Amino acid sequence: MIDWDRVRSDLISGKPILIYDLHGREEEVDMVFYAGSITYRSIRKLRMEAGGQICYVMPLQYAKKLELPYIVDLLGSYTSLRPLISKKPRYGDFPPYSISVNHISVKTGISDIDREKTIRVLHSVVELIHNGRSDEARAKFYSEFFSPGHVPILLGRDLRERKGHTELSLAVSRVVNLVPSMVIAEMLDEGTSLSIDKARKYALQHGYQFLMGEEIIKLVL
Repeated sequence: MIDWDRVRSDLISGKPILIYDLHGREEEVDMVFYAGSITYRSIRKLRMEAGGQICYVMPLQYAKKLELPYIVDLLGSYTSLRPLISKKPRYGDFPPYSISVNHISVKTGISDIDREKTIRVLHSVVELIHNGRSDEARAKFYSEFFSPGHVPILLGRDLRERKGHTELSLAVSRVVNLVPSMVIAEMLDEGTSLSIDKARKYALQHGYQFLMGEEIIKLVL
C-alpha cells in the first residue's frame, strides 16, 4: 500500500522516490525527483547512485503548448534516417524523447549545477503552463534555452497508451497534486540494470519510498 502523503512530502522536501515499471516490460527501477525541488545535489545523486541518463519529464499536452515534437518525428522528415525509427526497443514502446536543451546561463551545461539550472527553469516553464499562462511559457522557453543541450526532455503520454517511467512519474505527480514536472534516471548495476531486489534494499537503507508501476496504474486507470 502506497503512503501517498509521504510520497508528496518526500518529493517536496527534495527526496527521491524509486519506481519499478512492470514485469515483462523494461523491468527497471528509476530514481525520481520532483523538478520543483531539484538541487545540484539531486543531480549528483542521480549521476552517482542511479547512473542512467538524467532526463526531464513533462506531459505531452504541455509540450504541445510549446510546439515541442517527439524526436522520431524530426528524424522521420529525413528519408535517409527513416530506417532508424522503423525499429522500436525490445519492450515495444514508442520512445518518449523530444529535444535536449541547456539554459542560456550555463557554462558547459553538463555540470551538476548547470543541469540543476536548466531543469529549474524548465520547471518554471511547465508551471506557467500549469497555471494557464501558456503564451508566457512559450516566450520564456524560446528566449531562455538552446538546443541541443545536456538535458533530454521526455514527453509523457496517457498511461493507457504507454506505461513507462515517463508516464508513471507524471501519474505520481498528479496523484499527489504537484505540477507535472519530474526528473528521472535509470538505476544501474555493474554491467546491467539494478535488479528489483537490490533496488528495494537500497530504498530501505536510505529511507526512500519504493513504488510498483502496477500499483500506480491501478489507482490512476
